[in-house]
Amino acid sequence: MPGHVVLLGDSIFDNAAYVPGGPDVVRQLRGALPPDWQATLLAVDGAVVDGVVRQLGRLPEDASVLVVSAGGNDALGEAHLLRQGARTVGEGVGLLATAQQDFARRYEAMVEAVTARGLPTALCTIYDANFPEPEGTVIRAGLALFNDVITRAAFARGLPLVDLRLICGRPEDYANPIEPSVAGGAKIVAAIAALATGTAQGSLVIAAPRG
Repeated sequence: MPGHVVLLGDSIFDNAAYVPGGPDVVRQLRGALPPDWQATLLAVDGAVVDGVVRQLGRLPEDASVLVVSAGGNDALGEAHLLRQGARTVGEGVGLLATAQQDFARRYEAMVEAVTARGLPTALCTIYDANFPEPEGTVIRAGLALFNDVITRAAFARGLPLVDLRLICGRPEDYANPIEPSVAGGAKIVAAIAALATGTAQGSLVIAAPRG
């Protein structure tokens, strides 16, 4: 039976501006799905989790699978906290915890709106990105707080989780520090296509090979 995969979220899916001359994620997905399947891009470069709800307003009537990759821009908006002074480590962690709590509230509301459509839905983690060290280590630690929200949202509802941290693990997977390249997009698409067509291995955590 033919299906229709809809991509919601941010520039992880809406990456055409970062791969000039190469296929963007939605084009790659259309090529990876069976011939009678469709793929629609509703994700918008720069969107935060609140924007996903607005994207749902354009959902095709025949949509059959929803995939959400959102949260990276929300985390980026809190990056200033990593440069903010604190008197103790505990005080610094407290600042990050406050940001996490705000993100959790908004992410949960978004997931509720998406799942209310009654369609099979998968969530994506925020990948580690490709920042140089030692900056990269600090950023990955901060992102773990946001990814904890995403994984809890997925597991609490029994939703498949596409773990982009495992999928995009090489420098060539990135067109710049935060956007997927053609190579990275191909890995992301392989996981989504396997999930959508029921050929993925594993029930909850979906990851493509790193090679």
